[in-house]
Amino acid sequence: MGKIIVLRLGHRIVRDKRVTTHVILTARALGANETIISGERDDNLIMKLEKFIEKWGGEFKISFKEDWKKTIEEWRSKGGKIIHLTMYGINLPEIIDELRRVWSQNDIMVIVGSQKVPREVYELADYNIAITNQPHSEVAALAIFLDWLQQGRELTREFHKPRLKIIPQKHGKKVIKIESEIDINPRETEKQDRGR
Repeated sequence: MGKIIVLRLGHRIVRDKRVTTHVILTARALGANETIISGERDDNLIMKLEKFIEKWGGEFKISFKEDWKKTIEEWRSKGGKIIHLTMYGINLPEIIDELRRVWSQNDIMVIVGSQKVPREVYELADYNIAITNQPHSEVAALAIFLDWLQQGRELTREFHKPRLKIIPQKHGKKVIKIESEIDINPRETEKQDRGR
């Protein structure tokens, strides 16, 4: 399978910091390899998210590129395919099999917007895809798209070299703190829900 890159268009520092953070966390958790942010440059946001990745593991990359159009065109020139998530596109169930075939042979760039997406994006995209043809959140659209594309395999993915690891529990919380790569018995830290 190819790489999955998420391009976040039109980031605004004041209005979009929280949602852009959620886009990036969702992309990382659900199997993407990289996020590119376009819009207002926000080095502080990138720095905070890079520290988060150091703690939770994985080799996820975050970068800023001012010129979104050039970024898309460069991606296409290297043979990558462009998938734009928009409520005006073809609904996902109608085209998911074709998208999986495309991804099996190509790297893909998934575009999600914040403010109104320029018309050129619709024309540059190889696919305009809708997660329902109703207004909703770009975070929800990205999560559903990544899950359908990978058929749920991303939900059991292990992250490389984490410093913290959650041990799934039916009740309460359990986190393992990994001191170093050579620790055989990592120190365990249990956080119990007070209200249970």
